[in-house]
Amino acid sequence: QVQLVESGGGLVQAGGSLRLSCAASGRTLSSVDMGWFRQAPGKEREFVARITRSGGNTYYADSVKGRFTISRNNAKNTVYLQMNSLKPEDTAVYYCAGRRAGVGSYDYWGQGTQVTVSS
Repeated sequence: QVQLVESGGGLVQAGGSLRLSCAASGRTLSSVDMGWFRQAPGKEREFVARITRSGGNTYYADSVKGRFTISRNNAKNTVYLQMNSLKPEDTAVYYCAGRRAGVGSYDYWGQGTQVTVSS
């Protein structure tokens, strides 16, 4: 079993930056594909980014491509989401998630961290 804890959320002005962290315990992250998702009020949860277990491949939603960067440090069992050029529409609760398989649903979820971008 893997426990995931996000941190780094907060309030930032449009155009600003935040870095989210997702710390894992209970299992080494090197065997787990990791992703970030977000859910805005009144909307469904949506995919933001994911990174393969080795860190060799990354994938992004079109809405964040070029502004967000996902990375991981398997030695620290931590995944990051660097968010630059933030927009008010990026306001949401951000969740990290992990899955043992390379495809399909995610097996592990964090509790989420709030990101609020003011205009």
